[in-house]
This record gives sequence, structure tokens and C-alpha cells, in this order.
Amino acid sequence: MQQSNTYIIVYSAVLTIILGLLLSGSAQVLGPWQQESIALDKKKQILGAVISAEEIDAMTPEQVNAFYSARISSTVVDISGKEITKEGITAEKVEIAKDYKKTAEERSYPVFIFHAEGKPDQIESYIFPMYGAGLWDAIWGYVALETDLNTIAGITLAHASETPGLGARITEGKVQARYVGKKIFDESGTLIAVMMQKGEGKKYDSDAHKVDGMSGATITGNGVNNMLKSYMGCYEAYIKSKTTSKVVAVL
Repeated sequence: MQQSNTYIIVYSAVLTIILGLLLSGSAQVLGPWQQESIALDKKKQILGAVISAEEIDAMTPEQVNAFYSARISSTVVDISGKEITKEGITAEKVEIAKDYKKTAEERSYPVFIFHAEGKPDQIESYIFPMYGAGLWDAIWGYVALETDLNTIAGITLAHASETPGLGARITEGKVQARYVGKKIFDESGTLIAVMMQKGEGKKYDSDAHKVDGMSGATITGNGVNNMLKSYMGCYEAYIKSKTTSKVVAVL
């Protein structure tokens, strides 16, 4: 039986309202869970720069949160290296992806500090977030520097949609391991960072600023290079303020 236009309009409006309420209710219920999941994943990525993926995978969410709370402290700095002390601004709340759209001078820069087990006053490494562009979409990661604030202790890299088997290999442990022990600054204190080379299969053990590349993924590799050097440049003032204070303390 053919329905009147009024019936169809009323039926459609009621159905739209009901579906809208259901979607709104689902968002309200799932929202906190989603935020917890995002926060947990972020903690795993941060910790991945200082402990192995196997160790993290073996932890329950509760254990990850407990380990993070016990071993990680944090601060937020600006490009001049000064700490940002505004109320409500914490390293965990800074969204690197959103800040990436701002100029370098406008951004907030989180710093995560990894402490020795059972020794909160003893620092083992500093962890710095970074963000950039790969071949197809965003890439990001965390680089940990030893207490000399020059030697790479570890790195985690991630991507939104790099090519499987090619650029997506930046997430592989064996690719990330190539960075360990490399240097950010040269002997004169100039920022060089670490550059992934074109092609694959060469050894760069004697070069503190080069790592082997990934076959067929030159653009992604260049994206990682640009990201690492750019963000280390943004953190340079903070890093040098810390190394200068160490020298003064020794004197």
C-alpha cells in the first residue's frame, strides 16, 4: 500500500532521531575506553624506545601502566629549551600530530625521561617524540638518547600507510636496531642527526651518522631522515642546556 508523503517524512525523521541517539549513546559509552586504548598505545610506543617489543608484548595493560608510572617522568619545553609550566599542559596530553601543523616556534615539545628501576633520581635516557611525512601519509616515532644526550639508545618508528614490505619496514625491529649507538651531534657539537642511506646491504659501522637503508623505500627513508633531523633541531636548545648544566655541575 502506498504511504502518504507525510508518513514517509515522519517515519524518516523518527528513524534518524533514533539512530542519532543510538550513535551518541555508543560514543558516550565507548569514548572513555577508546581514550584509554589510545593512551596505552602511546605509552607502549614511548617505552618501545628503551625496552624490547618482546618485553612490552608480554605485559598486560595494567603492567604497562604500572611500569610507565614507575619508570617514566616527563616535562614539556618550547623551542628555546625552556620548560612550559602552564596549568593543564603535560607531555602525555600534547598531541604531536596537531602541533605538527603549527610553526616550530609555536609547538610544545614533550620530553619523556626514563629512570633506573627503583632509583627515581637516576636517569637512564631521554625520550623525544617526532613526527613527519612518509611516502603516502604521516610517520612518527620516539628516539631515546643516552645520558650524554648524543648517543641513540633506541628508537621506535610507526606509520599511517606506508607500502607493505617496503616503507612499512620502518616498524621492524631489525631496521630500528640500526640506529642504536649512532650519534646525533658530531665532535664539534654540530647537529648532524642520523641519515638512512639509499639502497640496502651496506655496513656503516664506522660512520656515526649513517645507517643502512631499505630497498625500494627511498622516499620513506628520506621522510625518516627529515623527521629525525627536524625534531632533534627543535630539541637542540633543551639538549644543550642539559649538557651544559652537567659540565657546570662537574666543575
